[in-house]
Amino acid sequence: MITKIFLFLFGYSLILISLIFIISYLNLLSIGYNFLDYVNFIIRRLEFLYLFIGIILMIIGIYLPGGKNELYI
Repeated sequence: MITKIFLFLFGYSLILISLIFIISYLNLLSIGYNFLDYVNFIIRRLEFLYLFIGIILMIIGIYLPGGKNELYI
């Protein structure tokens, strides 16, 4: 149960960090980059990878089978 909560919260925090960076990089559009340059820049950043790692960790945390003490309804 603690593992499921930890995976979910860690995945959530990774998604939150990556989205904050992706939104902050929107300032590139105001200095003359077009949208394709912006997408090309974002794809090559490590924060973009954090987004997918966070989604995978949240899915694992949700669908991971629980222990013996978990109540099934």
